[in-house]
Amino acid sequence: MSRNIVITGAAGVLGAAVVEKFKREGYYVIALVRPEANEQAKEADVTYDVDVTDEQKVADFVKEYEAQFGDLEAIVMLVGGYAPGNLEATTQQELTRMMQLNFFSSFTVAKAFLPLIKKQQRGAFLFVGARTALEPKEGKGAVAYALSKRLVSALAEIVAEEVKDTGIKTHVFVPSILDSAANRAAMPTADFSKWVSPSDIAEAMHYALNTPASTNMNFNLYGRI
Repeated sequence: MSRNIVITGAAGVLGAAVVEKFKREGYYVIALVRPEANEQAKEADVTYDVDVTDEQKVADFVKEYEAQFGDLEAIVMLVGGYAPGNLEATTQQELTRMMQLNFFSSFTVAKAFLPLIKKQQRGAFLFVGARTALEPKEGKGAVAYALSKRLVSALAEIVAEEVKDTGIKTHVFVPSILDSAANRAAMPTADFSKWVSPSDIAEAMHYALNTPASTNMNFNLYGRI
């Protein structure tokens, strides 16, 4: 089996770290970025513009992928976004936006790649959850975000059940606060040293993918928060 890995959201802060890590480890990196956003995944082997919230666009890409590349070792789903707001401040419009960015971006990709990976009887789905989604005390201040990310974790459990008794892995990586320029600007007085670096998450993903004993696991990457 080749070492092909597909990474969505590859032009983001976390995406760049994950692309760099897997490229350095000898994988053939296929990066997906937003159409018409002028984004780049500089270290990827090849980059495609795909709206991963669009079911038909993703299905078309998977068909093209299978014809061109054949097999797949892992699909890493990194597309997402954050929005603050308690329950009273959360509108249906904001909830829909968070669902599109965080849940449907994973749902459409996992669903589309599932037949290929099931046919192989091996491979991996790597999802990104959020501590905010798992702890109501944290989630009450970002309701739309927390709900959308909780669905990602539920989706991962369903996929794991779907591929039970095969060689297919399903992992969820759950960070607290990602150390990024945007988060530093939003919280300038915070202790950044307690946050989780993108490179640490990339290392955890590589470890999970290359450790046979790790299957269907949640990796809580909370730093020192």
